[in-house]
Amino acid sequence: MAGKTRDMSDSVLAAGEIKAQTIETQTIETQVIETQVAVLGGGLAGLSLAAALATAGIPVVCIDRDAPDAQGRDGFDIRTTALAYASMKVLEGAGVWRHLAPDAGPILDIRVADQFSPLFVHYDHRDLTVDGGNQPFGWIVDNKDMRRALFARAAELPGLVHLTPAAAEAIERGPGGATIRLTDGRMVKARLVVGADGRKSLARETAGIGVRRWNYAQTAIICTIRHSAPNRGVAVEHFLPGGPFAVLPMTENRCSIVWSERREWAESYIRMPEDQFIDELQRRSGGYLGDIELLTRREGWPLSVLLADSFVAERLALVGESAHAIHPIAGQGLNLSLRDVAALAESVADAWRLGLDVGGAEVLARYQRWRRFDTLLLAAVCDGLVHLFSNNFGPVRLARDLGLAAVNRLPPLKRFLMRHAMGIVGETPRLIRGAPL
Repeated sequence: MAGKTRDMSDSVLAAGEIKAQTIETQTIETQVIETQVAVLGGGLAGLSLAAALATAGIPVVCIDRDAPDAQGRDGFDIRTTALAYASMKVLEGAGVWRHLAPDAGPILDIRVADQFSPLFVHYDHRDLTVDGGNQPFGWIVDNKDMRRALFARAAELPGLVHLTPAAAEAIERGPGGATIRLTDGRMVKARLVVGADGRKSLARETAGIGVRRWNYAQTAIICTIRHSAPNRGVAVEHFLPGGPFAVLPMTENRCSIVWSERREWAESYIRMPEDQFIDELQRRSGGYLGDIELLTRREGWPLSVLLADSFVAERLALVGESAHAIHPIAGQGLNLSLRDVAALAESVADAWRLGLDVGGAEVLARYQRWRRFDTLLLAAVCDGLVHLFSNNFGPVRLARDLGLAAVNRLPPLKRFLMRHAMGIVGETPRLIRGAPL
């Protein structure tokens, strides 16, 4: 039976390759693309998953709303992403990291302080040995650079059909498989549909999966700066009454600013004259970066939480912000999504290798068990930190400061927290451990 399933899958791959190669000459109303896995959403999480699956030899189609040339334009996305060490390993296993590494700024030290207290936690990467040496805690990358790296890797993979620009209008799922109908009349048939299409996920909504949401009454003000003094790979986070203020090291004497502020005040900072805004950055950062200039516009992103009631349904798995979105207080947003990628890719690859149905109930149940508890726990921890550090009551602030100072005096706890920040605690998928799928 297993051999028969694999023979059928191989024929599906061949058909998918032929259709992808002749996509421009077929009549669009009758074009049907067949594959094993269809990833709806070509963002950072969706295309990372597609690359990981295709690297393992699994036929995959990624449906991407925006064309690569549009996504590569200056100003399309000014955001940056913090990639933990574990996330780098996922991208390395998917063949993406070598395209991204030259543009990634390493995080070598982390300093966390409650407001401007002299008591703070200092994590030094030299205090921890990982994979036989001292490794960075993570890296800060421009989203546009990560997209470029993903596009470069996608072009190298014959088993990955990247449909772009393309948008879905309907999804039908059943015991035998799923069909995605695109707005231009094409159809994609797959054993498994992966919803990687963001907070307003069509995949999640058509499956009838509910969500829990709550707002923080905070807005994240983001921008990128250049500075005259070297950042030395130091990431700084101050917990202020309005929200955390983070300065994250990048390449070429640049830093990313992620400044969470009360929503009613954030807009005034965004619209503030540039010289006044720079003065405010200098005050909040303590001036350790020297002279500052803005390299990007300022944007505000309202902060909220989204948690899907389930990460799976029949023939469907959710990854990334289709399944969860959390506060950026610990910089874990995309890292959480890439752990989804690693877990789902491993579950699918194991089924594929055994000749089993990659969209079967057993695969989906394994993924749900693996990822949902971890996600709910991290969301709860981040929510607790937001409320704890937004409280300016004197005794609470003193207790926080003493707690941060105590961490520095407890090396075993400090090392555990350092490994947690790197994403290498708990049951980790093979990609995070550096093993192939």
